[in-house]
Amino acid sequence: MIQIDDLTKRRGPRTVLDRVSFTAEPGQVTAFLGPNGAGKSSTLRILLGLDRPDGGTARVAGVPYRRLRYPLRTVGSMLDGPGAHRSRTARDHLRWVARTHGIPVRRVDEVLAQVGLAEAARVRVGRLSLGTGQRLGLAAALLGEPEVLVLDEPVNGLDPDGIRWIRDLLRAHADAGGTVLLSSHLMGEVAGVADDLVVIADGRIVAAGPLDRVTAGYRSLEDAFFALTASREVAR
Repeated sequence: MIQIDDLTKRRGPRTVLDRVSFTAEPGQVTAFLGPNGAGKSSTLRILLGLDRPDGGTARVAGVPYRRLRYPLRTVGSMLDGPGAHRSRTARDHLRWVARTHGIPVRRVDEVLAQVGLAEAARVRVGRLSLGTGQRLGLAAALLGEPEVLVLDEPVNGLDPDGIRWIRDLLRAHADAGGTVLLSSHLMGEVAGVADDLVVIADGRIVAAGPLDRVTAGYRSLEDAFFALTASREVAR
């Protein structure tokens, strides 16, 4: 489970996160939605130990990310693409990640095959297309066979076949009892895979709950999203 409780973050005079609280449950795909600048990335960075909050807590499996001895065995994450050095090959990047996190190196070829990169294993990261780089980032997230996945815009740059593949992967992970926290701007894809929604605007949670409950009374998830976030954006 992911537990976010009263998370607060300030940058200068601006309050980026204002007592943000929500959970992402095992067996569910939880979509984390919000306009640009709403606080999604700040929340995810704090959750993954990349930033420190000014107040509140963020826990994975009951503890802060920084207290996990081998984080990738518990949480697989992808923020800002693959995060690999351009001069390394895809396989070498994953081998480095595996060794630094106590993961058997045999997993490298397994995840390369799983994400459809077996033939690109020896290609240097700098030569990979945007979509192929996204697949490499997903391979790194899956490397430790984690129970929890935290993914920011995972379908960015993927073709329609790749988008369907990631949708099926996330659904299968949740159906097997895993936890998925997904941030995306693609409303159609979110509606097709999400069980729960968390909507943030201007640093505050404006809606949270099952997809059908949050979107009740609206024609689509997109309509619900714009209605829920409009007042906060106008106020800002």
